[in-house]
Amino acid sequence: MAKKPIHPARLIFCVGLFLVLFPAPSALALKNNMVFRGGPFGGTFQQVAEAIEAYPEVNALESLSITAQSSAGSVENLREVHAGQADFGLVYSGHAYLGRNGLLQNDSFTYDKALAVASLYGVPAQLVVRKGAGIHSVKDLKGKRVWVGSPGSGSFANCELFFRHLGVWDAIIPVHIGYSEVPFAFANKQLDAFWLFTAAPSSAITLAAKISKIDLLNLDTEARASGFYKKYPYFTARTLPAGTYRGVTHNTPSFQDSTLLVANAEVPDEVVYRLLSTIYSKKSLRYLKKENRVLKDMTPHSGPRGVIVPMHPGAIRFWKEKGLL
Repeated sequence: MAKKPIHPARLIFCVGLFLVLFPAPSALALKNNMVFRGGPFGGTFQQVAEAIEAYPEVNALESLSITAQSSAGSVENLREVHAGQADFGLVYSGHAYLGRNGLLQNDSFTYDKALAVASLYGVPAQLVVRKGAGIHSVKDLKGKRVWVGSPGSGSFANCELFFRHLGVWDAIIPVHIGYSEVPFAFANKQLDAFWLFTAAPSSAITLAAKISKIDLLNLDTEARASGFYKKYPYFTARTLPAGTYRGVTHNTPSFQDSTLLVANAEVPDEVVYRLLSTIYSKKSLRYLKKENRVLKDMTPHSGPRGVIVPMHPGAIRFWKEKGLL
């Protein structure tokens, strides 16, 4: 007796059910290709982004592929992550806060799609002057040639914020040259001072101290006296220890912000959760601290601490499971 042929609709249903229950290996291997914005070449932001990208355990994630790309820095990263032009980025906490509330300098747009994932490390303001040049405060920089950071970077934005607050922004002579040129321009007396808002010790300041006699200005005193901390509560006092740089034998009071890892709101929750699970393992933290000493204080407990902007749902899940939210 001839067998009754299988109805086409039933055949399609069976094949579909099989593919759902037993997906092809290629489907399992599909990755989310993510762009991670760091910062200028040679700067701390870019070094940190590249360290995370290069970590073998991150590379081994089946569902995630990260590409670290350079950028102008914090403010540009905030804008690109918000717009979905980048998936992850490094942004100063203050810029994330100001951007979310439409308070960035000369920019009232609301950047609310860049959500916090973790706080990675603290970043101090560092203002370098020539030892013995008679520059003892920010106000002494009036009429002086100062490198204020690259436009679009967090360093530039914070310099403008602080200098405007003190009333000296329009009184200095800003110099615009590449980051890598700064130590040599300073040594050749093409600069009277240069500002950095980056982790300490900074490679640029370390080099400048080798080829010039440098000093660091006390920024905390002027910040306190001018009400800077009251107006911008995401900044906190920080002291750079004596010996951080060659020839600077005194402790230098300053202020700091924290560096956030942020993600676009549309990045899948599972991707954020898996990335955090990987980089906050004991093995990963050992690796990252070895690769970049600015991460020496990075711990699971420091990750959600002091975050003042909304968090990505994938990050909320991770930190709650750790009992830290």
